[in-house]
Amino acid sequence: MRDTKESRLLLVLLVAIAFALITVDIRGGRNSPVDGARQAAATVFGPVENGLSSAVDPVGNAVSAIRDSGTRHSRLAALEKENAALKAKLGSDDRNRSRLNQLDKMLKIAGEGQYGIKGAQVIAIGSAQGFSWTVTIDAGANDGIRRDMTVLNGDGLVGRVTTVGPDTSTVLLANDPDFTVGTRMEGSDELGFASGQGDRPLRVELLDGKAEVHKGDRLVTFGSQNDRPFVPGVPVGVVSRVDPSNGGLTRTIYVTPYVGFTKLDIVGVVVEAPKKDPRDTVLPAQPKPVPTPTVTVTVTPSANASDSTGQQH
Repeated sequence: MRDTKESRLLLVLLVAIAFALITVDIRGGRNSPVDGARQAAATVFGPVENGLSSAVDPVGNAVSAIRDSGTRHSRLAALEKENAALKAKLGSDDRNRSRLNQLDKMLKIAGEGQYGIKGAQVIAIGSAQGFSWTVTIDAGANDGIRRDMTVLNGDGLVGRVTTVGPDTSTVLLANDPDFTVGTRMEGSDELGFASGQGDRPLRVELLDGKAEVHKGDRLVTFGSQNDRPFVPGVPVGVVSRVDPSNGGLTRTIYVTPYVGFTKLDIVGVVVEAPKKDPRDTVLPAQPKPVPTPTVTVTVTPSANASDSTGQQH
């Protein structure tokens, strides 16, 4: 704008109007006639001012960060708590998956052997001063459990019921020294009696002292009269050692049981025996033998060998 009399007059007029508005605003207080215009300006320009202030005021940003740190810390603590709960849930899910696998295996054995079973969980082990291998299960007389019933799991023979309460029962494990069960050898049908030896393999006395037995042969329960305490066909274990035959009336062999007695969880009590002996049908499938690779070496005479042979002729 050029410096003319008109421009100077306009400037003086604007300054006078500004002072007049300031005076009116101060005297009016909350009822100022320009308050509405001021609020409208604040609405329009306020967000822009906040944005510019955040961009050019790093100290203010730092203070705000410190002020809000308590809120963020609480949020972080909540997230950590949720993460811990999720991990615990995953751990529980892993355990449940393991138990479901155990149950599936047990139901498969029950189906193949036609055993009517009552599922139960091991809730306690025998007292240390009792010198016996026993466990307590969470099923008792109210669940149809009776003394001298066979107990199995997804791997094979666990033991037999010895004491029954209303809601719990005691099971004598097959590796207890006081435990004895009749056995039958797969294929040959050789009969014997297996006894527990604690954490060592079962000791089996075969009735035929001249019986042909080999390492890796498998045994199942022979069964008892009226199927108590043992039903037939339950997998017992695999022959791990055979004592030399000394011409006696019996022959001693040692059997590694299928069941891990130190890690029992889900078991089944046979409350209904099969209508017929399942024989060897409940035994697990035999592992397929791994073929031994054969190497054929072919010797090819070299050219030098042929030349030297020709020179000799």
